[in-house]
Amino acid sequence: MKYQLRKVLLPVTIGMLIAGFWASSEFQEIAAGVAIFLFGMLMLEDGFRQFSGGILERILEQATRSMPRSMAFGLVTTTIVQSSSLISVITISFLSAGLISLVAGIGIVFGANIGTTTGAWLIAGFGLKVNISAYAMPLLVIGVVLVFQRSKYLRGTGYVLAGLGFLFLGIHHMKIGFETFKDTFDLNRYAMTGIAGLLVYTLVGALATVIMQSSHATLVLIITALAAGQISYENALALAIGANIGTTITAILGSLSANYLGKQLALSDVVFKVSTAAVALILIVPLRGFVDVLGGMIGIAEDDFALKVALFHTIFNVMGVAIMLPLLTRLIAFIETVIKEPQADLSRPKYLSEAVDEFPATIEAAMRKEVKHLYDNSVELIAHGLNLSRHEIFAATDVAATVRNSRKTFEFDIDERYETRVKTLYAAIVEFTTRTGEKNMPPDVLDRVYAMRDVAGQVVHAVKAVKHLRRNVTTYTTHNQGAVTEIYNALRTEIARILVEIYKLDLAEPEDRSNLWLDGEAAQVEEDARNSIRVVDALIRKGSLDADAATSFLNDSGYAYTAMRDLLTAARAYYIESDSAVAEVERILALDEDEVSEVVVENADATSENTHG
Repeated sequence: MKYQLRKVLLPVTIGMLIAGFWASSEFQEIAAGVAIFLFGMLMLEDGFRQFSGGILERILEQATRSMPRSMAFGLVTTTIVQSSSLISVITISFLSAGLISLVAGIGIVFGANIGTTTGAWLIAGFGLKVNISAYAMPLLVIGVVLVFQRSKYLRGTGYVLAGLGFLFLGIHHMKIGFETFKDTFDLNRYAMTGIAGLLVYTLVGALATVIMQSSHATLVLIITALAAGQISYENALALAIGANIGTTITAILGSLSANYLGKQLALSDVVFKVSTAAVALILIVPLRGFVDVLGGMIGIAEDDFALKVALFHTIFNVMGVAIMLPLLTRLIAFIETVIKEPQADLSRPKYLSEAVDEFPATIEAAMRKEVKHLYDNSVELIAHGLNLSRHEIFAATDVAATVRNSRKTFEFDIDERYETRVKTLYAAIVEFTTRTGEKNMPPDVLDRVYAMRDVAGQVVHAVKAVKHLRRNVTTYTTHNQGAVTEIYNALRTEIARILVEIYKLDLAEPEDRSNLWLDGEAAQVEEDARNSIRVVDALIRKGSLDADAATSFLNDSGYAYTAMRDLLTAARAYYIESDSAVAEVERILALDEDEVSEVVVENADATSENTHG
């Protein structure tokens, strides 16, 4: 749908431009100004994206703990970057990755809507009062020099400066175009009054914003045309209201690749802006009177309609937020009724979507959460493959006794469950990792994403090992057969105990996690693996174990200890050596060079084998 809409808009836009070029040379100046302005917006967004993985995401994670904070974040960041589109994309990415709540996302949308009004003030108060092109040239020159630097932060600064230069240059060309245009053609003769004028020009403003994908560009057109006397003040107010409605298309398009939370946020944006526009249209007469009174109080000249449009734009956006805040609970209830949370499908990725691809912080967080999703599915499969209930062993005070008493066979197709709940998720994780590797991401972020992929591979390897165990575990533990049942129960107990301890590790606070248990358990696994042959030999000599059962156990113990090693390695990488899931990314422990080399070799082997599984 996203691409179909763009396919429709592109030929329509190009057709309108060609018709305009043919009809008027002055139109070319205005169209060039719009194009330069939009290009400046793109450069500005690209510049701020260079700082992603840093300040913007860190502020967002800290600034969404309450509605006032979320609104302040939306307002301040939109004022700084002058792009509500970029803030919308970031918000949808963080929401899709599970880093912020829907309420926080709505708060950011509210704040960003107020933040967009600063653009109108800059255009009306600065852009039309001075020769703005004089400021554009130095910004462009310095910006282009910085764009060619190696440091991504210098490049980012260069894109921002060049973007501002193109914005100023675009405003200048639009201003000149309309001033020239009025000498040959008067748009004012198309002015409309009354309700019809409000509705028609609101629609025009919305369509212009949908086509240009920028309410800032629409407002520049409105204010420069108004300053040149090409449109009436009344129609300019309706156009400003329409521009506000048109910005919803950005959130809608951004949500098409997001999960249900991203779609809920997009719907909240639509409801908020359409409701605000409806109230503004209904109250247009008193709002216009209020603008005149307040404008006089703050020193706006009676005939300075450009600044009055900026003031009106601010007033009706603030009014919309004031109206919606008391109705927030009802708004969320309505959104959750229209776009329901889908029933959990354990076979499908929950967090890996195109919506989280834009920023390192969301890529990393989504990857961690999806690996945890894979692990949860795998734990269920491992436990059931051993005829154990994970809930029972997690709640047990005596794991060994719980395992001995677990003799009932879990009836399920382990191969089918592996294919649908483990292998499909692992394939999605590998594909997501490959996609991330093709992006221009910081090396440390890529290292952590690859580490999470390797964790997923180790978990999958453990599941495959348990698949080999299942038949003999069922044969020898569903009823007591003496020594062979005891040694198989011992294997089940060791695996179950590791699952329990990893579960406790997951529940612990990051600062309370220690690798001491992992080190001790890893050493114990190696000791038990070496002792298993001696135990079997002793049982055979005593006549407690026949040769067939002994052979089966030795093969199965190899699978069991492989599963244990993989689980412990995965737990170390996920909980100890890597970063916490939401806080941004500083290593808790560092490995020495020998350990790093050993882990890299082990992970490469595991990944190679799992890729063929």
